[in-house]
Amino acid sequence: MTVEAVLLSWSGGKDAAWALHRLRQSGVPVAGLITTVTAGYERVSMQGIRREILHAQAVAAGLPLIEAMIPPACDNTVYQAAFASALRSARERWPRALSIAFGDLFLQDIRDYRVAMCASLGWRVLTPLFGSDTASLARQMQADGLKAAICCVDTQQLSADFAGRDFDAALLDALPAKVDPCGENGEFHTCVQAGPMFSHPLAIERGETVLRDGRFAYTDFSLAPRP
Repeated sequence: MTVEAVLLSWSGGKDAAWALHRLRQSGVPVAGLITTVTAGYERVSMQGIRREILHAQAVAAGLPLIEAMIPPACDNTVYQAAFASALRSARERWPRALSIAFGDLFLQDIRDYRVAMCASLGWRVLTPLFGSDTASLARQMQADGLKAAICCVDTQQLSADFAGRDFDAALLDALPAKVDPCGENGEFHTCVQAGPMFSHPLAIERGETVLRDGRFAYTDFSLAPRP
């Protein structure tokens, strides 16, 4: 029996990367990645990851990438229209792909929103990590070779000092008790550079950290120059 290929919503962060790893471990073929990119900034929306890194991640994952372009200060209506357009492109490319996977961990309202939105567009939603114990999951990611760094911090939930830090055991030990170890409540976002879902690691360099909207501390990462 042929296993249906699925599309994966790709943020460039650890949860999306681990969802890819989990799907492949389960024998589910992933056809491609879909990412929301903010036009003008040329970065992954919310994560703030540069497109050059996004594209390098897709190459390392061995998957084609579809980008949903949205304007800055995008409202939900515009976001949904852009995402719907990207999904139409995906359906044209992979007519037999019926499902899209997300790296959601435990926020039921977010999962319900995705299920409703995607169902209206003719897609089923898969959440291979949903219900995971995030403390155990974070340690498992690290033990199994995932390498990532914090690229965005919500300073209303976590100190800006954590921006730019490696997502490692020392970071988990330093997180305040109220902060989820995987940042599932939006406390922080990550940029993945290596792991079992990649054919090779990415060499990235840390740049400056800036505060945007008076709240979010973004650390800029770029690909290291080739020797």
